[in-house]
Amino acid sequence: MSLFGKASIFYNNLINKKMSILSAYRTELIIIFALFILIITPVIINMVSKVEAAAKQVNLYISARSEELLGKTMMDLLLQEFLEKNPDIRLRIVNESAPSAEQADILFFDDNDFSQLIADDSLLELNDFTNYDSGSRQMAVPLVSFMDMLFYNIEILSAAGFASPPKTREQFLAYAKAVSSGDFNASGAAISLNPLDKKALSRDIFSWIWAGGQTFWAEEDKPSLNTRAITNDITFFGSLIREGVLAPDIFETTGDQRIEQFAKGQIALMIASTRIIPYLRERMGDDSFGVTIIPDAGTASRYSIGISSIYAGISAGSKQTGEAWKFIEFLAEKSQFLCAELKAVPGVVSNIIPGDYVKSDLYYSKAWDIFESALIAETFSGRPGANQYKAIFLEELQTYLQTARSALETVNAIQERWNTWDAPDPGETSD
Repeated sequence: MSLFGKASIFYNNLINKKMSILSAYRTELIIIFALFILIITPVIINMVSKVEAAAKQVNLYISARSEELLGKTMMDLLLQEFLEKNPDIRLRIVNESAPSAEQADILFFDDNDFSQLIADDSLLELNDFTNYDSGSRQMAVPLVSFMDMLFYNIEILSAAGFASPPKTREQFLAYAKAVSSGDFNASGAAISLNPLDKKALSRDIFSWIWAGGQTFWAEEDKPSLNTRAITNDITFFGSLIREGVLAPDIFETTGDQRIEQFAKGQIALMIASTRIIPYLRERMGDDSFGVTIIPDAGTASRYSIGISSIYAGISAGSKQTGEAWKFIEFLAEKSQFLCAELKAVPGVVSNIIPGDYVKSDLYYSKAWDIFESALIAETFSGRPGANQYKAIFLEELQTYLQTARSALETVNAIQERWNTWDAPDPGETSD
């Protein structure tokens, strides 16, 4: 064979070999590309799904007071559970200083803020969601409730010669005098009327009036005073001042400060919410204090108690009202859980059977027994103009306690100012 022929055969073999290599390389590329498609396709589908889900996701903003009123740990648990059940709704807790684009859709508040929210038209009416057809407007959903009671230091009263707490106002004054005049390094009783303490009047003044069976809302549209009965109540507060049985700085001290003084054994008798029972048990122990009814005026009227609640409502400016109501429904379904965690008495007012935490505990079962036998007082909560009405009452009461003005003159002054003050349109609200 010629040299040219050999070269031709070598060239053809080389071409065939390269083509074989290229063919194998193309096959590998096809396989690699196919594998890439198989790998990337689920990722792309997932990304598209996330984009579509994000486009459908609703952002709901919750007021920062939720953590203050229920606790951060509890709110985290509630938000997590709701998110698992409703992945299309994103919940965020906003600060009070948040920009206008992030104002809360869902508001958490207590009785102190309820009336102001009503006055400011900040709450959306819920009747369309609840089918509430009683003729009044429902503006919020109560999640958990507490009541005011008389707290007493067992050790101090025992040392003063008293084996049981006072049942009447006369006994209350006698107990307080014995402690204040004795060698106990404690005040017999305490009231706290610091204007910055929004719970002050309801807790330390109105609770006594309600315990005597009185109401401020006999006329429904405006508060009114039963002159004779309220005059006796005001006189009682004056006697506490005159007898020197009250802890000092009445108008400078808050209820929280009194709780600390009580926990330290510096006060024998005080009115407080059942919400503080777990705290006092931790600080003082189970055998150091007790709870009982607020002594009444001996008028034979039905004993009434003041209820304070934590509420949830929808902001009037919310654009996501349907989703917001879905979250409030979820919260309402969790009321029993909230009550158990907060050891709330009465908890859910509409319940006729208390939770297990109530039945198995001496403190809570005693509080529940008192609740069952009492009426629920008509408070100022949710009433238009409530803050102004209470401010008038506090101003006139302070004048009475610090001057020589009579109790009757004080009652008349309150009623006159209530009558002449032009309150906002009540609008028939309901909690």
